[in-house]
Amino acid sequence: MFLNAEQVSQALPWSALVEALDDVFTRTVHSPVRHHHHLQVPGDPDATLLLMPAWIEGKYLGVKQVNVFPGNSTRGLPGLTGHYLLSCARTGHHLAQFEANELTARRTAAASALAARYLAREGACELLMVGAGRMARRLIPAHQAMRPIQRVRIWDIREASARDLANELQAEGIDAEAVPEKSLAEAAGRADIISCATLSREPLIRGEWLSPGTHLDLVGSFTPFMREADDEVMRRSAIFVDTREGATSETGDLIDPLTAGVIHESDILADFPDLCSKRHAGRSSLQDPEQAITVFKSVGASVEDLAAAILAYERCREQS
Repeated sequence: MFLNAEQVSQALPWSALVEALDDVFTRTVHSPVRHHHHLQVPGDPDATLLLMPAWIEGKYLGVKQVNVFPGNSTRGLPGLTGHYLLSCARTGHHLAQFEANELTARRTAAASALAARYLAREGACELLMVGAGRMARRLIPAHQAMRPIQRVRIWDIREASARDLANELQAEGIDAEAVPEKSLAEAAGRADIISCATLSREPLIRGEWLSPGTHLDLVGSFTPFMREADDEVMRRSAIFVDTREGATSETGDLIDPLTAGVIHESDILADFPDLCSKRHAGRSSLQDPEQAITVFKSVGASVEDLAAAILAYERCREQS
């Protein structure tokens, strides 16, 4: 079985994918640290091979392979390609191959939606999307699947990109508008949920802007040198992450305030294993649930890729 990007998208509807992620974090899944290998490419910059394995004993074994070839830019080719291979963990028999970029994008957006189910107010109806790229087009419908979003506002460093996305959403019947470049603070203060998916190296969202009850979803920062929120966001917020090990070692949004002593690791209240196993109830367990500001920081995990691949495989097998 091989699923291309469009087929992966069709096989992973948001509600089902959120449920699959919720379930996988209650299971025993083996997920070694991802492997990095550098490859010399004659006449080109060095390439990188990334391998991310995960398995559930006796059930499924998966590995994501990502090839990063910077020299492809001179050829007009994508610099990144990825594939996901799913096998039987009892026999080793190959079961399916998936286009990995769409698989990764959808599980990332579904993880944010899962976090919002635990952390955003039930009546959250206004979403501010910061960033208007590939991930924004997945994060918006994912959040809509979990909360009664009635209005979407979009901000991007390139205002034209925000307008383009707003027009796309309006064509789908969604109440959407672009936020002017200098109006981010006002938009952040009005939003019930703020979702950020950018490549920013400097904080975009400031804690002083946030209104009581806001939920902040931080997706973009995946290196120690990237940030989407300032220290005041972390100081004011109840902090949640996808996995403690990954979040505290990979993202500047947490590394910087931890290093500066603004927050401590004990201020990270829970991760997905805690939330999904009901060891922590999320927003409802906070001292003032309606007024609390919550922040969810994700960096991604191979467990999520495995859950998405299993769901896509089992749905396609049932339909055939």
